[in-house]
Amino acid sequence: MKKIKYIFIMFSVFTLSCTENFEEINTDPNNVSAAVFNANYLLAQSQFQYSNTGYSQLLFQSMWPQALASTFSYYGNGDKYLASGSFEAYKGRVFEETYRAATLAFEMQNLVKDDPKQANLFHIGTIMKVLCIARLTDTYGDVPYTEALRAKEGITLPKYDDQSTIYPGMLAELEKAVAALNASSPLPTNDLMYKGDISKWKKFGNSLMLRLAMRLVKVDPAAAKTWAEKAATAGVFTSVDDNAKVITDATSQSNNTTGALRVGDDYREVRWSKTLIDHLKKTSDPRISAIAEVSQPGLANNSNQDLAGDNSEAIQIGLPNGYDLDGGAFDISKHPQYPGASGTGNDAAKVGKYSRPRTLVFLDRSGVNFVLTFAETELLIAEAKVRGFSVGAGSAADRYRNGVKAAIASLAQFNSRTASDAAITEAIGKSDTYLAANALSTTSVNESLRQINEQIWIATATTFNFNETWNNWKRSGFPTLTPVVFPNGFSNGQIPRRVPYKISESGFNELNYKAAIAKLSGGDSFTARMWWDK
Repeated sequence: MKKIKYIFIMFSVFTLSCTENFEEINTDPNNVSAAVFNANYLLAQSQFQYSNTGYSQLLFQSMWPQALASTFSYYGNGDKYLASGSFEAYKGRVFEETYRAATLAFEMQNLVKDDPKQANLFHIGTIMKVLCIARLTDTYGDVPYTEALRAKEGITLPKYDDQSTIYPGMLAELEKAVAALNASSPLPTNDLMYKGDISKWKKFGNSLMLRLAMRLVKVDPAAAKTWAEKAATAGVFTSVDDNAKVITDATSQSNNTTGALRVGDDYREVRWSKTLIDHLKKTSDPRISAIAEVSQPGLANNSNQDLAGDNSEAIQIGLPNGYDLDGGAFDISKHPQYPGASGTGNDAAKVGKYSRPRTLVFLDRSGVNFVLTFAETELLIAEAKVRGFSVGAGSAADRYRNGVKAAIASLAQFNSRTASDAAITEAIGKSDTYLAANALSTTSVNESLRQINEQIWIATATTFNFNETWNNWKRSGFPTLTPVVFPNGFSNGQIPRRVPYKISESGFNELNYKAAIAKLSGGDSFTARMWWDK
């Protein structure tokens, strides 16, 4: 496994705007250039930074679409829309971490832009930058784009571009970058996703184009159709071997995103949501035993990260969102289907009988961080076909079937530990039976869209890509979710649809920040809808 090569050098573009540490991170005392620094190192760092989402999606995006749940107060942000642990800091996590990934890609481009032999690295940098900006605008709405990452040029207070401008810009950048990639030119040498395989980078760029195109189906159907058809014609993913994922390596401290669950409190407190587990059980989904387990009885066992639980399908129970452990009306023990505590006395675990992410699969520090999968791509193609787009061969039902099978098969890519692979292999073997009972309905367009997007919900949740779980739920409206209603919530009993800007922007980029929030109906809130979210 290739190790991520970390080079800790401060570049002047490591920030998009004025910050508390402006002088420190915007100074380039050594005038680093491609002549003295291998720009390939920045590709690996950008990929890892983008993919290693950890807490930046665990506390908010994992629980808003009811993939995960927790009764513990620290997770009130996501589970109950209640300001709790590190509330203000986490509002800015996606902003800070994703712009950091974008600056790494942008500086890589700056280093190689005048070297024709490094053209592939330059164009891959564009794809990485678009990947980052897409997450940012899908999280916050209007964000710095045209003036972002340009501190070296003296732009330290960038304007916030309208999302309606950002999307056409990103799509055009992608099209140009993908077309310019050339397998006959020198290849990237420190590529954690594709090891320099240009054919796979082309598929990835086109698959990303498809994802962005489908974000526009409600706000600009004509543009959605045009760009989805361009992506399909140019060539998207064709198998799970094309999955975009960052392979991590515990020995070089590049742990995977689910390493967040390695923190003792998180391991005890995070559970699969009742909404998700109930759906899987209702449809006899073979992924249940692959992703879920119930800890061994007792609090001590529940906290032991070296002790795998029981993944038998029959005993899996999802934790309902919106409950706590405070003894009042919302205490989990008051739920009509509460299964009781696990263990007794001082060794009792109140939520110990609820299903958690499976230890041997999700806690592997040398696992992978999924970025975009063949499953998501095929399911989006299926939706595009339902909408009448010309996006390649096969029917919507065929592409739906491909997507579901790919989602199940992708779980085996988390790691190669024999102990975790048994249930995953069994799940893959049962995929045909599952699909026979859950084939794509043709009774109505809405019913087809529901099934397709419920599968995207499952596919992204079970690969821990919760940013996409949330974004696709916003885009599609599926699955139909019942919001949590909890006292003193920050979203008035509604599932959040955006994250407010990081609090420091109001002070350090005040004029541009104020101009951005002035365009938001409802202000800088969790419930304001961005341009494409109709």
